[in-house]
Parts: sequence; C-alpha cells; structure tokens
Amino acid sequence: MNIDMSTVEGTQVYHLMTQTIVPRPIAWVLTESGSENFNLAPFSYFTAVSSTPPLLMFSVGNKPDGQVKDTVRNLTRHGEMVIHIASADLADQVTQTAATLPHGESEVTIAKLELTDMVNFPLPRVSRCPIAFACSLYDIKTVGDAPQQLVFAKIEHAFIDDSIIEDHQERVQIDTMQLNPLCRLGGANYAVLDKTFSVARPK
Repeated sequence: MNIDMSTVEGTQVYHLMTQTIVPRPIAWVLTESGSENFNLAPFSYFTAVSSTPPLLMFSVGNKPDGQVKDTVRNLTRHGEMVIHIASADLADQVTQTAATLPHGESEVTIAKLELTDMVNFPLPRVSRCPIAFACSLYDIKTVGDAPQQLVFAKIEHAFIDDSIIEDHQERVQIDTMQLNPLCRLGGANYAVLDKTFSVARPK
C-alpha cells in the first residue's frame, strides 16, 4: 500500500501516524492553573531534542472546540512544568488525565493522585512516578493548519527513583525493565517492554 498524504484527511493522517510510529514515550505534564491548583495531561508526540541545553519537546493540539489546551495556557502564564515518565502500572490514571475538563478543574483530583515536593522547584511531582523532570519553558512554536503547539522544555532538575538505578559510578545507569515505562500505541492501545537487548555500534 502506498499512501499520498496530501489526499488524506487530517484525522486519518493522525491515526496512520499514531499506529505506525510506535511505541512512543508519554510526557505526563503537570502545570499550574492557579494557586495550589494543577493541570496534568499526557502527550505522546514527545521526544528529547538536545543535550546542551537539555531540551525535551512535546506537541499539543487544541481542544475539540478549538481553544488552546490548559497546558499551553498555563505555560504561557507561568513558564514552568514537571514532565513525568509514567510506569505501566499508572496506565489507568494517565488515561483519566487525558479527559477534557473545564479550565481550573484538576486532573490530579479526578485521578486521585498524590503529589510530593520536587526538590529546588516550585511545582510538585506525582509521587508514584519513578522519573520526573522539573522544566522551564524554553519556547513554543506553532505549526500546521490545525494548529499544533510545539512546546520546548529545558530540564532544570531531574528526579530518578533509586529503585530503578542500576549504577551511578561513572554515569547514571537506569534499569529500564524496572522502570517499566508506559508505551503509547495507536487508538486506545498501550504496550510494555518485554525484554531489552544490546547491539554494539560500529567504531
């Protein structure tokens, strides 16, 4: 099958891309909606883009009614976020936080999640997440006709649970199977890691 993408509707392009670019990591992003009120939302158009500076990028579409999503709205006002890497046992809670809620209504409350302080950062993190990046807003780029907001986040601090660290003598070595990251597929489907393997790079 050969597909000319210029002849396909945007919704079909989305379904095609999300079912073929797999598995994808999920950025579970906490932002501040107001004093002690937090928005939490998952985004699977997500990747690392730079080490110096340490930048992450995730893509945010608008709400079904065309309004800007709360994550972008909050970042435009406050400029700080915590990006979590959720483990597979949090799949239900991650999915719950994808719901479209009125601005100011917290997904943290809806999903019954506990927050804890993020060291040296004003925003908290989800206590059950083994990895959390405290980030400042680096840039937002608008692309496409839909449109999409590309959010670039600079990592200021990183939390890594000791239980998933194999070694930290020369560099931090993460036990990926212990992390058991939630992986996004197409539709309502997710995946977990079954095994890992190594292939040496050519010199």
